[in-house]
Amino acid sequence: MEIAYRPESEALREEIRAFCRDEVPEEFKRAVRHEGEIEGEDSRRWLRMLYEKGGWSAPGWSRELGGPGWTYEQQYVFERELALNDAPRVPLFGAGMIGPAIIEFGSRALQEQFLPAILKGEILWCQGYSEPNSGSDLASLQTSAVRDGDHYVLNGTKMWTSDGHHADWMFGLFRTDNSGKKQHGITVLLVDMRTPGIELRPILTFDGGHETNQTFFDDVRVPVGNRLGEEHLGWTVAKYILGLERFGTAEVSRSQSSLARLKRIARDQPSSGGRLVDDEDFADAITEVELELRALELTEQRFLFGPGGPDAMGAEASMLKIRGTEVQQRITELTAEALGYYSQPFVPEQLAEGYNEEPVGPTPAGYAARSYFNMRKTSIYSGSNEIQKNIIAKAVLGL
Repeated sequence: MEIAYRPESEALREEIRAFCRDEVPEEFKRAVRHEGEIEGEDSRRWLRMLYEKGGWSAPGWSRELGGPGWTYEQQYVFERELALNDAPRVPLFGAGMIGPAIIEFGSRALQEQFLPAILKGEILWCQGYSEPNSGSDLASLQTSAVRDGDHYVLNGTKMWTSDGHHADWMFGLFRTDNSGKKQHGITVLLVDMRTPGIELRPILTFDGGHETNQTFFDDVRVPVGNRLGEEHLGWTVAKYILGLERFGTAEVSRSQSSLARLKRIARDQPSSGGRLVDDEDFADAITEVELELRALELTEQRFLFGPGGPDAMGAEASMLKIRGTEVQQRITELTAEALGYYSQPFVPEQLAEGYNEEPVGPTPAGYAARSYFNMRKTSIYSGSNEIQKNIIAKAVLGL
């Protein structure tokens, strides 16, 4: 299957390439080339740049909402060209997850308050789903929201709050009723992270980085007007948001860019008197992961450009999530293997640099081990791959 892109999509492709070449800051590109991310104020700056290009900060939104009004094909071209040209991704939490949920389930007041701010990068978001004893079994969450007049009072804790230390607002799931099925009695609330009673404690990753947090709520008061959807019926909203997240975690274009970097490393690295790319076993490993990535790409295209597009997807998003994260992890494994001991730190504090002091090690050693360890998380977040297999068995195969 090969897509025959429409002329307007090809014109957009050239516009995005020129934007990446001429306007994306070099420090942003360098972070991406080193398998990293931009965050905090850099994310705001990036979103503002994209917004000023014509609503590119929300590629899936209509013109009426301030987006570019692109077709699925044009959105695909946009995401692909950003990835292949070392530009940062569009932060997913805002325009990709909570934005569509506010459009679908939010009151007019919530839409007027949040949609323009999301579009312009004025608000950064975090997600409050997982808890210490409610990860894969998310419906068992117990952080409570007790109605008190025009407010809910929140008590409890959330785990793995990615980017919570940069976020202005959280969209979270809270227990408003303990009777009946565990999926009942869950309510989605939008929480201002500056509200008294909220405490963030960093959770450092293996490489010493600060991406995630534990969030504590101690009598935190949230206006009832910040509820998204109906009280007790937030599980429907939660599943809607998770579907958007799982589709995005396939990261096909990002993996293609990472694979290209791996190939360059294999061409540069010496091995047995030649180059690593000439080693049959390693070349076979690269070929195998490239074939897997190509199959994933074609599958993604069938979902994107088939009847109904991604709006018609259900459990199929789980298929993309599983294979996408497995491919991501395999590429980072091969990258670390290609660099051998150069990518290994002597102590954990060196994990972010590797052993690449001149003239000993190559530059990619500075990110190979960090990326390898960091990407272990991909098969767990957005619903662990084991849970996704259960979803496919039940919803797709009817088992």
